[in-house]
Amino acid sequence: MKITNTLSRTKEDFKPLAGNTVRMYSCGPTVYKEAHIGNLRSYIFMDSLRRVLKYNGYALKHVMNITDVGHLVSDGDEGEDKMLKSAREENKSPMEIATYYMNLFLKDLERLNIDMPEIICRATDYIPDMIDFVKGLVENGYGYETSSAIYFDVSKLDKYGVLSGINLDDQKAGARVDIDQEKRNPYDFALWIKAPKEHIMKWDSPWGLSYPGWHIECSTMGKKHLGEQFDIHTGGVDLIPTHHENEIAQSKGLTGKDPVKYWMHCEFLLIDGGKMSKSLGNCYTIDQLIEKGYSPLDYKMLAFTSHYRNKLNFTWEALEAAHISLIRLKQTIAKHKGVDVKTDKQILDDYTKKFEEAINDDLNLPLAMGVLWELVKLDKSDDVYQLAMKFDTVFGLKLNELEEEKQMEVPEQVKELVEKRAQAKKDKNYELADSIREEITSLGYIIEDTKEGVNIKKCK
Repeated sequence: MKITNTLSRTKEDFKPLAGNTVRMYSCGPTVYKEAHIGNLRSYIFMDSLRRVLKYNGYALKHVMNITDVGHLVSDGDEGEDKMLKSAREENKSPMEIATYYMNLFLKDLERLNIDMPEIICRATDYIPDMIDFVKGLVENGYGYETSSAIYFDVSKLDKYGVLSGINLDDQKAGARVDIDQEKRNPYDFALWIKAPKEHIMKWDSPWGLSYPGWHIECSTMGKKHLGEQFDIHTGGVDLIPTHHENEIAQSKGLTGKDPVKYWMHCEFLLIDGGKMSKSLGNCYTIDQLIEKGYSPLDYKMLAFTSHYRNKLNFTWEALEAAHISLIRLKQTIAKHKGVDVKTDKQILDDYTKKFEEAINDDLNLPLAMGVLWELVKLDKSDDVYQLAMKFDTVFGLKLNELEEEKQMEVPEQVKELVEKRAQAKKDKNYELADSIREEITSLGYIIEDTKEGVNIKKCK
C-alpha cells in the first residue's frame, strides 16, 4: 500500500510504526454551524482511508476530535471564539450550540455511511490534559507568558514549517498575523488565552481564568490516546499552513519527537468551478441535497469521480449524473445476485488484483470504481455479485440496497407546453418550437430531445 505523505511530498510505502494496528488521528469539525458538503469531503476521504486499511487487514485505533472551544474566527490568533460568536447569534449557551451541531455532524456522517473512528473526543473534556501540555512547553522553554496569552516560541525549534515549506527568514514581520508587541516573533501562536471578564468559556489554570488555543487540543488528545508518535494524521489542505504546522511544533517542543509518520490531506471542493461562499449562497448541506431529491450517497458517489488529492468540482448536473450512475450500478449488480452460474476463478482474481492495485496506489478510488463497472458487465453470476459486495467494503455505497429512481412531478402547464412543442416540431414550425422551449425554461424546467423521447428536468 502506497500513500502520499505531505511531510515528504512523495508517495511512500505504508508501514505502521508498530505491529498491525494503525494509530490515526483526524481533525474533526468546529461545531458552531452545520457542516457543508465541502467540509464533508474530508470525512469521505477519511472513510475511504479507514476502509482501505481494513481491507488490507490492519486493525485501527483512530481518534477524531470535536472542537467545542478555542477556535477563533481567524485561523490565526485574532477575533473571538467561533463557539461564543454562534452562541450569541442564536441566543444559546456555547455547550448547547456545541451539542446541537455535533449531533448534526454525526448524523451527516451516518447518512454518508462513514466508518466511524474508534474514539471521538470533545475538546472541553480534556482541559486538564491541555493545561499539563502547556505547562510542559513552558518548562521546556518553548512557551512564554504575556499579558494576554501563553505563546509558543517558534524560534526555539530547529525548523518551523516542515509541512508547508514556509521559511521564516523570508517572511516579513506580521505577514500572517498582526504583531502583538509582547510576542517575540510574528509567527508565535497562542497556546493558552487569558480570558476577559465577559468571556463565558474559561477555566482555572496556572495563568488565571483562561481557555485553550485551537491547536493545543489536537496535540493533547493525539498524545493521550495514540502516544507521542503515531502513524497517520488526516485533514483538509487548508489545515496545513497553520493548524497542522503548529501541532507539529507543539509536539516536538514537548517530546522532542516528530509526532506523525504520515500526514495526508484532502483537496478543496469547488462549487461550479469556484469557491464556496455564504454571500453566494452555495454552502450546501446534506439536508439541502436531500430537499432536492438526492441521497447523501449520491454525493459520496460524486466524490469518487476525483482523487482525494485533486480538487472536486460540484455542480447540480454532476450530482444528477452521480445519482443516475449509482442507481444503474445497483441495478446492474442486483441482476447478478443468486444466479447459479460460475465465473472463471482466474477472471475474478484478475479483477481483484486490478481493484487492489488501484486502492493501494494512494487510494485511487476513481480507478477502482472503473474496475467495479468492468466487473459487473460480465455474464450474470452470483460470484460477480459477491465480489462486488467485497469491493463495496471500500466504497461504502450500500450497493446491495436498491433504490427507486426519483420521480419528478411536472406541472400540467409544462406538460401542455411540451405537447405543443412536439406538435410544432411535427409541423416543422421550428421557430415556434424554440419559443416554447424558452417558455418552458422560464418556468424552471429543461427539455432534452433523445432517441427515446423528451426528457424533462428541473433547473438547478
